[in-house]
Parts: sequence; C-alpha cells; structure tokens
Amino acid sequence: RTTAWPYFFPETHPIAWKSSSPAPVTTCRRWHTPSRHTPLTVTPQEVAFGPKERDLYEQLVAQMVISLDGQTVDASNAAALSGKLLQLASGAVYVEGHEAVVVHERKLDALEDLIEAANGQSLLVAYWFRHDLERITACFPTAQELKTSQDFLAWNRGEIPLCLIYPVSAGHGLNLQAGGHVLVWFSLTWSLELYQQTNARLYRQGQTQPVTIIHLTAGNTLDQAVLAALAAKDTTQTRLIQAVAAQLTPTNR
Repeated sequence: RTTAWPYFFPETHPIAWKSSSPAPVTTCRRWHTPSRHTPLTVTPQEVAFGPKERDLYEQLVAQMVISLDGQTVDASNAAALSGKLLQLASGAVYVEGHEAVVVHERKLDALEDLIEAANGQSLLVAYWFRHDLERITACFPTAQELKTSQDFLAWNRGEIPLCLIYPVSAGHGLNLQAGGHVLVWFSLTWSLELYQQTNARLYRQGQTQPVTIIHLTAGNTLDQAVLAALAAKDTTQTRLIQAVAAQLTPTNR
C-alpha cells in the first residue's frame, strides 16, 4: 500500500502544479477559466515500481520485447513501444489476441488511498486503456462507467461515488461539475485536446468547489514524459519520438 498524501482536496490553493517531491511548485497555465475563478490544483503523484515491474520495464525499453505468462510482447517501432510502456506503467500489457496480462497493482493501491482520503466525496477517474476499466471495476465494485445520459444525471446528483470516464467520451459541452470536483487520471493520453476537454468537465463555469486534478504516474517511466508534454502543450509526433528516445537513453532511466 502507498501512503495517503496530504493535499488532495484544496480549499484556497491557487492554480499550481504540486509535487510530492521537495522541488519548488511551478505555476500551471490555465486552459479554461470559469467565470468565478474557481481555485484549481494540478497534482502529479508518483507511484513507485517494485523490482519485478522495474525489471520488466527496463527489459522492454532495452530489447523492445518481453515475455509475460508465456506470451510475447513485441514493440516494433517508437509508437508501439510508447503504447506498451504506458500500458506497463498502468499495470497491464496487451499481448497477441488482445488479452491483457496484469503486471502490477501499484496504481490500484494509489487509487484506493485516494478514495479513502476523499472521505465520501465523489471521484471522477479518467482511464485510457480498456484493461484499466476492467481492473478498476474488479477492484472497486461500486465503480461505475459513464456511458448513458442517465449515468450523467446520476453523477450530477451525487449518486456515483467512483465514476469512470473514457476521455474520448468526455466531449465538449458535457456538464459534470455538479457531481464532484476531484478528477484522477489513472492513465494518460497523448492527445492534448482530449486531456483538456476531460479536465474541463469539472473545471468549468458553474463549478462551486475548488477543483483538484491528480495524475497517477509511475516513477521514471514514460508516464512522466507524457505528463510533461501535456503541461507544455506539446503532444506532437516529434515529442512522442523524443520521449521514447529519452527512455532509451540509460542516463534517463
């Protein structure tokens, strides 16, 4: 189990990136400003790998291929390697036949801590991989995916304590601010547009509570490079290739 962190749910914080490390906090540029200037805190929270996961990750980086439960995971190019590394960082990797092999539960443990720290407040959790949805719902039976208009209404009435959203489904104009003010990114997307519009489901006009956006990132993995690219608003193919190339550099691992 990870340790619960003290600053999930701010009351008067300015808009800032906050880190669990002692490094200085840097101001985050706003992508949307509600008329009432609701306070926003964006928090990257690192999740530590164990020796097993670290070895698998390093092997995939070095050889672009690993074996999981007798199945071969092969990444043939930078884009494929990016996807496999992000999957592994999240907790499971797709093998041939679209089967997901579970590697670790570090982010599930971190999410459990967040749920406990929320103390009854509703959490909106964004996921990118289908295996994330499957593993979260298996671990937390009360979790519910946002799929229908009735789901949206139930969330806004405060009836869904743990709500799961796929960024592709978080379109412009979708109003979710009445249901909560804490968004957790379980796994990230390279798409800046999808990232911003998902954040804007809670941080938007009509939001009356301070908003917290928490990113669960596996330490020293591509997770952190994606988050840096999103913060810099640079999610181009060039940035992706640069990020993968950096992972291949031993001094960066």
